[in-house]
Amino acid sequence: MTGVRDRVALVTGAGSPDGIGFATARLLLAAGAKVAITSTTSRIFDRLENLGGSADTIFAKPADLTKAVEVEELCLAIASRLGPVDILINNAGMVQESRDEPPVQFADMTAESWNYGIDINLTTAFLTTRAVLPGMIGRNYGRIVFMSSVTGPVTGISGSSVYSAAKAGLLGLTRTLAIEAGANNVTVNSIGPGWIETGSSSESEIVAGRHTPVGRPGKPDEIGHVAVFLASEEASYLTGQLIVVDGGNTIQEYKADS
Repeated sequence: MTGVRDRVALVTGAGSPDGIGFATARLLLAAGAKVAITSTTSRIFDRLENLGGSADTIFAKPADLTKAVEVEELCLAIASRLGPVDILINNAGMVQESRDEPPVQFADMTAESWNYGIDINLTTAFLTTRAVLPGMIGRNYGRIVFMSSVTGPVTGISGSSVYSAAKAGLLGLTRTLAIEAGANNVTVNSIGPGWIETGSSSESEIVAGRHTPVGRPGKPDEIGHVAVFLASEEASYLTGQLIVVDGGNTIQEYKADS
């Protein structure tokens, strides 16, 4: 895949060493992109060291992406170091290292929990996309990838109403932006991961992954490779789509032990 070479990519939510964000950043760098990474904490500098690139090809800065001013500061810093963002991988969301939000039934959900879930999963993507999209349109090139989920757009899980709503919202945003920006050579797509084994996976999620047709949970790299393709010049005629990467889980009706 050569279609990301020398392009500037921003990958959000890249703080975990075994998460989808960091895997995607590593694969983009290997494919020749200049890569900026961010997360809410200073552990993002550990990931910068793990990437091992040169100062003119990698950049890291912590930021709270629910705050517009920090998003703007992040994008200005990236532009100053690497250049304006050509590729945006909106991976931030689901969980934050500093806060634990257990599943809760919708009838018991507080307004605070709802707002928090929408903020980390949907508002972050809104603010980062709003910050880079005008520049992409002006330069007549851009690739935007939202890390959605099968949960929300395709399936539902009890106790995950706000997560489902936010991830479905990303798909709606994907389709609208694909229409609005398509004439400017900006593509916008979503990835719908299924059961992917990361550092935040629970044992029950690992078990669920074993009940897919493939017989195992997915790996972060398996999502990252799809993200790199969607971020490439080769994917120029693919826009407004949800690419489900779930080991075939959503095509099967019966998922229990045989």
